Amino acid sequence: MICKRRGTVRVMLGAAVVLLAVALSMLLAPRTTVAAEQTAAKNRLRVSDDGRWLIRGDGRPFFYLGDTAWELFHRLNREEVDLYMRDRVRKGFTVIQAVGLAELDGLETPNANGDLPLIDQDPTKPNEAYFKHVDYVVGRAEAANIFIGMLPTWGDKWNKKWGKGPEIFTPENARIYGRWLGQRYKDRPIIWILGGDRPIENDRHREIIRAMATGLAEGDGGAHLMTFHPLGGASSAQWFHDEPWLSFNMFQSGHGRANNPNYKMTLSAYERKPTKPVLDGEPRYEDHPIDWKSDKGWFDDWDVRQAAYWSMLSGACGHTYGDHNIWQMWQPGRKPISAARTPWRDALRHPGSAQMGLMRRLFESRPWQTLAPDQSLIVGDNPEGPDHYRAARASDGAFAFIYTPTGRTLKIRVDKLQAEHVVPWWFDPRNGQFTAMPTVTVKKAEGGGRQESVIEFDPPGEPGRGNDWVLVLDSAAKSFGPPGGAVYQPAVR
Repeated sequence: MICKRRGTVRVMLGAAVVLLAVALSMLLAPRTTVAAEQTAAKNRLRVSDDGRWLIRGDGRPFFYLGDTAWELFHRLNREEVDLYMRDRVRKGFTVIQAVGLAELDGLETPNANGDLPLIDQDPTKPNEAYFKHVDYVVGRAEAANIFIGMLPTWGDKWNKKWGKGPEIFTPENARIYGRWLGQRYKDRPIIWILGGDRPIENDRHREIIRAMATGLAEGDGGAHLMTFHPLGGASSAQWFHDEPWLSFNMFQSGHGRANNPNYKMTLSAYERKPTKPVLDGEPRYEDHPIDWKSDKGWFDDWDVRQAAYWSMLSGACGHTYGDHNIWQMWQPGRKPISAARTPWRDALRHPGSAQMGLMRRLFESRPWQTLAPDQSLIVGDNPEGPDHYRAARASDGAFAFIYTPTGRTLKIRVDKLQAEHVVPWWFDPRNGQFTAMPTVTVKKAEGGGRQESVIEFDPPGEPGRGNDWVLVLDSAAKSFGPPGGAVYQPAVR
């Protein structure tokens, strides 16, 4: 009897354990699913309903602040990746642009671990060891809440107009390679950037890009945004604007001249229909020889700021920074491309990169996705060239930003703001400091409305190259606080 009772107890205990395990699995499985869905949402972006901006999966505005680290996967080891990532996280970058099949002999020169990306240079045979290293980089970015703007390949692998090549892509294998990449990174923080500094010159080029885009969408289920990185002076809009796979436009204003009016390229894409977001994905690089000729001088942090603010105040959804030494991860012992002269670790300290983070802070201290270009704020002459002003105003007239690249006096229509009292500030884009000015009262016109009111604002310092400033005008009723301060949070109703 005792044995029978013990057996009965054992059976009952065994059944209880099974039931408990089933119950726990039922309880835990939904939580695991919810956690996975939350992670996937965090790693995804979408285009805003008005077609102008990029939005996070949870609905928050996304400021695309990119860095061109084209050779990141190819040239850096894990320790170097960590060093680079820590610096870019600290400075506020949100996107790192890097290339799967790299430009600098990426098919025949192994990565830092000794691995090539493809077996027999066949896009349908990716080398798992190589992409394990890519996985590591993507993982480090994800841990830091940064997106990887991943180029599946540099353009010389489908259009060897210049560069090493060889051309290895066809429409057929481009789709297979794209599908494989899409599946591998479908739940990771990725923005797909097709192209790679080459033009579309014939139908075959177009079909290769379309096929790769199709494959990527098949692999990731359409989870990630896509764009196209063109050659200098060109925009994705001129070839692919109407294609449904193109989520937003990217152009390359490039490195060919000082004071290049990239705002014109921004506005050109901004004004196209259907409406799509736009940004400059490769402007003039810091420490790059102007027009690739060192005797013409070198772009510095002022050139970087000028390009950034010109584009952002012309309707861009974000901006990409670049340093000539960092994109190629140059260091002594490597052949410098186009006169690279600063080891990449030292170039991390160039001031332009930190100043891009200050720009992001300025924009995010206001509801910046309500901005639209508005040159009517500016009164008087505004010629093209280094002194050119750019202005943008919130759609509800709550605030405005006006950029003076050389610190010249601004004459501004303050009545353009929907405010009886306007709070002006100077924001220093070099160091993020601000200076408050006396509140301006806008007089009421007879019969209602506001009188036209032009106010002169004279920036600190002497006018000239490097003395750039942002004039911030706020409606006093909004109580925004100092520019570049806390991230704007809409009031909860």
